[in-house]
Amino acid sequence: MPHLEVNGRRIFYTRRGAGPPLLLIHGMGGHHLSWGEWFLGPLARDFDLVAFDHRGVGRSDRADEPFAIADLALDVAGLLTALDWPAAHVFGVAAGGMIAQELALRQPDLVRTLTIGASTSGGAAATATAHRMMDAIATHDLDHGLRTAFEANLSPRFTADPANFDTYRRLTLAERAPVPVVQTQYRAALAHDTASRLPTVTAPTLVLHGTADALLSPANGKRIARLIPGARLELLDGAGHLFWWEQPQRTIDLLRQHTLDGPA
Repeated sequence: MPHLEVNGRRIFYTRRGAGPPLLLIHGMGGHHLSWGEWFLGPLARDFDLVAFDHRGVGRSDRADEPFAIADLALDVAGLLTALDWPAAHVFGVAAGGMIAQELALRQPDLVRTLTIGASTSGGAAATATAHRMMDAIATHDLDHGLRTAFEANLSPRFTADPANFDTYRRLTLAERAPVPVVQTQYRAALAHDTASRLPTVTAPTLVLHGTADALLSPANGKRIARLIPGARLELLDGAGHLFWWEQPQRTIDLLRQHTLDGPA
């Protein structure tokens, strides 16, 4: 399976489809399979699609040292260079949305369009739901951690179906996400703050947020959209933090419209 050398470590990635380049940046604890085939498959019909594992996660090399969101943005920049993509459409969710912001700010030439989902510009305290999820993960009780994270990441309407938990458990456990790495990602996310710099973003920007997001309230998405010149905000009614799980077709349609119908 493919790896690329990025900033001194091997980063695992998957590539499929054909069309304009689209890079997916997952959030805390996420890996290349966490997007779900129901989302990846349709996207690959229109895009040269790359998903990857962050340092320390999945099949990428270990990461025992502390790191910041800016370090992960450097990883993404290195990955784009290693892929020989002069620039790409970039879609980042949650902490991946924070990474996407840093990428667009630090290396705007690499970003054709920017889509930020379920994210924040920083400066907000962690919610009680986020604290509860991280406390559950820290217990190393697998079932407790999974169930708590499932309920934190998805809307009550979605979590009411036991089959959805089975899917969440299967995909979450399909690749490794060591607790110490997830905790480091969490600390990095808490320290993230781009608010004062977002007005300098030049990439055409779409902001997506579920109205039932219990980890990062929709107010965060609204703030990002206000701060980035010309940004478009789309709220997905009733969807939780993993809005593309709950409303995959709506998310795909919005991504296609923003990237394929917008500036090349």
